[in-house]
Amino acid sequence: MTTHPTRPFEGQKPGTSGLRKKTPVFMQPGYLENFVQSTFDAIGGVAGKTLVLGGDGRYFGVEAAQVILKIAAAGGAARMIVGQGSWLSTPAASNLIRLRKADGGIILSASHNPGGPDEDFGVKYNMANGGPAPEAVTDAIFARTQVIDSYRKLDAPDVNLTMVGESRLGDMVVDVVDPVSAYADMMESIFDFKALRGLFHEGFAMRMDSMCAITGPYAVEIFENRLGAAKGTVVHEQPLPDFGGMHPDPNPTWAHELMAEMMGPDAPDFGAASDGDGDRNMIVGRGIYVSPSDSLAVIAANAHLVPGYAQGLKGVARSMPTSAAVDRVAEALKLACYETPTGWKFFGNLMDAGRVSLCGEESFGTGSDHVREKDGLWAVLMWLNIIAARNMGVAEIMADHWETFGRNYYSRHDYEALPVDQANAMLGDLRDRLSSLKGTQVQGLVVQDADEFSYEDPVDGSISAHQGFRILFEGGSRAVLRLSGTGTEGATLRVYLERYVAGPEGLTEDPQHALAPIIAATEDLVGIKARTGRKGPDVIT
Repeated sequence: MTTHPTRPFEGQKPGTSGLRKKTPVFMQPGYLENFVQSTFDAIGGVAGKTLVLGGDGRYFGVEAAQVILKIAAAGGAARMIVGQGSWLSTPAASNLIRLRKADGGIILSASHNPGGPDEDFGVKYNMANGGPAPEAVTDAIFARTQVIDSYRKLDAPDVNLTMVGESRLGDMVVDVVDPVSAYADMMESIFDFKALRGLFHEGFAMRMDSMCAITGPYAVEIFENRLGAAKGTVVHEQPLPDFGGMHPDPNPTWAHELMAEMMGPDAPDFGAASDGDGDRNMIVGRGIYVSPSDSLAVIAANAHLVPGYAQGLKGVARSMPTSAAVDRVAEALKLACYETPTGWKFFGNLMDAGRVSLCGEESFGTGSDHVREKDGLWAVLMWLNIIAARNMGVAEIMADHWETFGRNYYSRHDYEALPVDQANAMLGDLRDRLSSLKGTQVQGLVVQDADEFSYEDPVDGSISAHQGFRILFEGGSRAVLRLSGTGTEGATLRVYLERYVAGPEGLTEDPQHALAPIIAATEDLVGIKARTGRKGPDVIT
């Protein structure tokens, strides 16, 4: 073991899902080492502990895994459970932490961000419950990064991570495991695989786009091997270090090949996509796109049809920017419904306390208490199980849902890579005017209330302030504005727009048309285009 003197790097503050920077930043001498050593120091060291390690296969992941193993060995860790090839989807890593009763884990991913030599990389620490580290831990990690003066690293050759089995790195056991099998087994224990095999046997056609990211091997094993879907059902199934040049973010903008196929004349019955590390999903039916907020609501309304949830849900939770569609389902089913800040870590306490079974975020993340991360393939299987149980297509299921609960028209407009000072100044001005907006008439709408969202955790009482701005209009419409915590360059302003229509009329409009008054009112109140010089958002979902 060698102790290496070092000095702090600026900006190693973890965001909503760990530390994300451009890959060359992580490749600087000592940069990754500093952050990993700071993480281990912040959790009280790793002596005698068992940790899980893996990632989404992006560029620099293999090299980073070797560095982390040597720092863990130098710190006295007892065992590191590593996905073969240093691969593990984020939900599979969460499952392994829980299944193997590990003390925590490190996930190497920048989620839905692009990968490659000049693109993005990320490191995230997960706790013993399998979920992302809470703010108290990430704050401690950041504090340590600001004063670190040395890191410890074992002097040893790299470990062979290509073969399943155990080896030793110093006194530490390195346990290389199949990254797919334990996760696939868990899915088989939750869903009615017999019914799903019957669905595919009867000719049900599906397209799963893994976007050259980590879910490819998982999707092939589950859909093609275990459920009998036709070979080629899964496309872009080979994980690549640069995701084949794709942007592995499952939304209509980036998953354009899937959208074109599903909206075309020869569309299969069902389509889905997942992201870089496998925790996000997009659901598409023949001729119909399902928003993540609607997907969460449909899953909540139909979860009892799935064997793993046959006894009903304990409760539901959504992030504050996510539409209130699931709230209406919860009210009808007399379920507790929680509104949290953005970031999956906020759901962890609720799930651990047995308050909720189902959680979702508008940013294409849905999951349940089977793990402590959102789970893209789990969401796809939920939809397939619901389709099999109800014997209805996606469009029929959505029409029935809106007729029953009404429709929350919803969209997110992203303004990417804004100058940080400009974005902060714009939202600072909005903060200063919040108290004066109530009663304002704009674009035919009346502002009912406006605030900056603050969350008090009902389990541990912790407070999370400054979690986004809400402008609430009379009649149930609203606009939400917040800066993203997952970017690596500049600031991304997310604007969330929502309008509720009770029905039975007005349930089939184009969302952008239905939301036009909310879009115009938000521009009048905030002046995004005027202040940034942008003609419009970079991405609309």
